[in-house]
Amino acid sequence: MSSLFFPLASLLPWVYALALVPAALLAAPRGFWWPARMAGYLGLILVVAAWLQAAVAGVHLDRLGLAMAGLISLLALVIIEYSQRYLEGEPGQRRYVLALLATLAAVATVVTTADLLLLVGAWSLSSLCLHPLLTFYRDRPQAVVAAHKKFLASRLADVSLLLATVLLVRAAGDSQIAGVLDAVHARLQATGHLGWDLQLAALLLALAVILKSAQLPVHGWLIQVMEAPTPVSALLHAGLVNLGGFLLLRFAPLFSAAVPAQSLLVLVGGLTAVLAALVMMTRISIKVRLAWSTCAQMGLMLLECGLGLYELALVHLLAHSLYKAHAFLAAGDTVAHSRQQALQPQLPVPTLGGLLRALVLAGLALLLLKGLWTWALPGHELPWVALTILAIGLAPWCLHRGQLLHGLLMFGLLLGAYLLWHQAAGWILDQWLPAAPLPLTVLAVVLLLGLYLLQALLLAHPGDALAQRLYPLAFAGFYLDEHFTRLTFRLWPARVPQPFIATSGDRS
Repeated sequence: MSSLFFPLASLLPWVYALALVPAALLAAPRGFWWPARMAGYLGLILVVAAWLQAAVAGVHLDRLGLAMAGLISLLALVIIEYSQRYLEGEPGQRRYVLALLATLAAVATVVTTADLLLLVGAWSLSSLCLHPLLTFYRDRPQAVVAAHKKFLASRLADVSLLLATVLLVRAAGDSQIAGVLDAVHARLQATGHLGWDLQLAALLLALAVILKSAQLPVHGWLIQVMEAPTPVSALLHAGLVNLGGFLLLRFAPLFSAAVPAQSLLVLVGGLTAVLAALVMMTRISIKVRLAWSTCAQMGLMLLECGLGLYELALVHLLAHSLYKAHAFLAAGDTVAHSRQQALQPQLPVPTLGGLLRALVLAGLALLLLKGLWTWALPGHELPWVALTILAIGLAPWCLHRGQLLHGLLMFGLLLGAYLLWHQAAGWILDQWLPAAPLPLTVLAVVLLLGLYLLQALLLAHPGDALAQRLYPLAFAGFYLDEHFTRLTFRLWPARVPQPFIATSGDRS
């Protein structure tokens, strides 16, 4: 396998790392914000130049890494600019800038490095550098507790990733990612299966991703970290949490041949998506709703990777990052938006029959699309499982604003946009991998279809016995985080400003 990684993009981590020097030396706020802003602009220019140079020279490049580098450089620029305005007049700005630049350098290293050992080091460093950002307001007990819980979950993820790396390097005899993937391919060609060492490595990688992506039951820190500054929330939800999805995409050839790891991803991701989506329906606070949404979206992304739908997962990763960054940074406009909505005519409450008809219409439209796609592009497969997930996710748009024609138009536009993204994602990944076993596919469809039907019942009949019984459980987060919180305080207590009582604290 030839070298995947394009040298120009590998300079991105150095752009943020070198900006640390003047930011640490300059005293006035204008002084240490200036190198951070310059790094933001230079990083984006560097990634654009890497794409242009690759296109002109016609050389092979790591499209996945470069796409992620472009996403990170764009988010970095926006978050740096927003942070300077957000923190104006706050003490501790230099500490914030240094931690932010170090975090960006570590994340950029994860997505651009060709060496697995360096990836593991940068993965751990990104979490350690994020910790000062999460505890920027050191006098807020909830921020300290949430950061402490994240610290413990991240260290468990680091151990899992390190053990997986030892197994992978031992099997490949090489720490280069390309060499590891070549060894996986060679093992499959020679014996038809991975062997116990690569199977265990895949399981440990999946476990590391689950812990890093705030999946149930270690999700509580993601929900309670709202005490951090808003741009830190945007960086966390749009960038760092998605690193787990990137790791799955990077090692997709390994996971596609490891059924135990696929099963773990589908089971944990599917259950997290279902439970987090139900809990989100009970939340009032916008930022807390967004946090539960991230938890559910990460679960869905893990499920997609477990099913072998890597193109859909990449589209999901990029779209979710951009949406969640905008949602957090625009959270301050929520009050004005709510006032505008109050002046608009109230939309009719969707009925159960309407929601079921929307699902049927979406399914029929996607069946038609599948036939047209197969006829027009026979060489480009569009998995029916991906279409099923799209039908469930896009079905409510058939009821948009209570107008069927308008809803179908929006549905068609969204579907067309996805098809373009699907083709782009297929070009970026540039690989063909087998689908997951049928039982996993059936399990995933049952989970998502059950979630849609349950939400339809709750929306159509909010006063029924089912809703009355389910609401207290969902409002309490199904009591999953309480156990992890007590365990963390028992094993490694946090130094919490007094007075404080350890609770889950996510029921806003």
